[in-house]
Amino acid sequence: MRLRTAKDRLKIEHSIIDGLRPVLEELLAANPEIRSVIPGVIRPVRDAKGKVKVRVTVPTQNGWKAIALSAGARQELFVSADWTKEQVEAAFVRAGATPSQSL
Repeated sequence: MRLRTAKDRLKIEHSIIDGLRPVLEELLAANPEIRSVIPGVIRPVRDAKGKVKVRVTVPTQNGWKAIALSAGARQELFVSADWTKEQVEAAFVRAGATPSQSL
């Protein structure tokens, strides 16, 4: 599958759960230090209601993995940036996501 890009840094290989795309676009617009965001696998969950929630979970080779919850689904996000976990979490909050502690 060919990797399509939107605005050069939001890489779209899968679809994106409802409400998450504007958060990701705002995240990238406000933070040029972020090299890319790659949305991953979507899975259904029962407790994903209301505003988009994001939890930064584990470090990866070039950044952080996060889980986004919205519209009855969860989606993995891979954020490529040389930031600490706290910096990535704060950037998501500034972009309009609610921090999620219960994943």
